[in-house]
Amino acid sequence: MAFIDDFKKFAFKGNVIDLAVGVVIGAAFGKIVSALVADLVMPLVALILPSGDWREHGVVLRHAANVKDDVILKYGDFLGAILDFFVVAIALFVIVSRILQAAEARLKRPEPQTPTTRECPLCCETVPARAKRCKFCTGELTPTVLAT
Repeated sequence: MAFIDDFKKFAFKGNVIDLAVGVVIGAAFGKIVSALVADLVMPLVALILPSGDWREHGVVLRHAANVKDDVILKYGDFLGAILDFFVVAIALFVIVSRILQAAEARLKRPEPQTPTTRECPLCCETVPARAKRCKFCTGELTPTVLAT
């Protein structure tokens, strides 16, 4: 059972969860950067370079004046990558912040609470725990030591 307890402590440690979220968010953000470069920047570079889609054909050093390739800015693919990023981020938020917090709450043991009030033994009224005298019957109360 010690192994399972140690694993729970490790798995639900803040650093491990933060690292996992960072890796997934980084991968999703990497898709945005890749889509930005592939769909918006590289078509503009292809307008400047001689043969249009230079990745498939390699770099052509001579320029043929009669060859014109269509250059398409794929902004839809770029917007799709941004949408994918937000879907991943929202899913991580739901999983990490909601479900993991609920799991952590179940794993934590409740701390004993110190009472803030007590009952007067003379008149049975509720008085503050630190009170030295009852405000209802003015009887003296034995002092209680509260943990702070």
